Amino acid sequence: MIHINVLSLFDGISCGRIALERAGIKIDTYYASEIDKYAIQITQKNYPDTIQLGDITLLNENELKKLPKIDLLIGGSPCQGFSFAGKQLNFNDPRSKLFFEYIKIKEWLQKYNNSELIFLLENVKMKKEYQNVINTYLKAEPIEINSALVSAQNRKRLYWTNVQGISQPKDKELLLKDIILKDVEPIMFSNIYGGFKEKIPRIHENKSITIRTASGGGHIPSLLLSEKAKKYMDRLRNGKAACLTANMFKGVPYGVIKELMRRLHPIECERLQTLPDNYTEGISSTQRYKAIGNGWTVDVIAHILSYITSQDKNTILSDDNNNKNNK
Repeated sequence: MIHINVLSLFDGISCGRIALERAGIKIDTYYASEIDKYAIQITQKNYPDTIQLGDITLLNENELKKLPKIDLLIGGSPCQGFSFAGKQLNFNDPRSKLFFEYIKIKEWLQKYNNSELIFLLENVKMKKEYQNVINTYLKAEPIEINSALVSAQNRKRLYWTNVQGISQPKDKELLLKDIILKDVEPIMFSNIYGGFKEKIPRIHENKSITIRTASGGGHIPSLLLSEKAKKYMDRLRNGKAACLTANMFKGVPYGVIKELMRRLHPIECERLQTLPDNYTEGISSTQRYKAIGNGWTVDVIAHILSYITSQDKNTILSDDNNNKNNK
């Protein structure tokens, strides 16, 4: 088994650590840079040995020089400036500017710590001109992977890495019916609360839309409640109309729709991100939705990291025998 030291920037709830475990890579020390107190709480609940380094903008060269050799640098810098759902501010968005903090730390590590550092950076699909900037700094082209191959969620993301030979994951053919709890049907409604650039609700029957992180969980999709929907259909069969609501003129009976559904449960959101059930338990549902939406699809990351080859083990990482010899 491979042993490595990891530095995770924008660590969130440490999805990268779960992925490393699933890829069969043993972690000697896991350093995390994160500022969200709820995300840190979840990480420390699940991995109390994580060493938190704080705000990425406050990390300095002297501190990083003191760390043991870092074998793997991972991170998903904030995407709001690049996302097609946002205002397209690109690097003018202060959150997306944090990409340059990732670059700065990567260069420090390569200079003082490990010239053979393995790196992984994740971000959303974006305009080619923005992508080319990242390509230039990382000297790498991204691979695009849709989480739908390993989960029941459509989530297209770009992954930049110097790990070679990565192919698309095998399709696990997971659908909504495979991740929902027993009280609902595998029929998803999104945008029933309004927001983003969508004007009307949408229906999804096989794969979930991308889980987002809007404040208050307001854009968390909803599922059709089995029992209530059945009773409502019985009412229609008996010739009774739905209750009239003030916004019927919009073409969608919102009052009736909300009565027949519930938002995705945090456990269902965890399953869409291929997290363990109740991994984020211990904070409010609102904060769970935010943390999960900000996270990675774990099985995509595990797939990428599984491509660390035997050659990498000899030149970059230390295996069990090397560790024993060094003790």
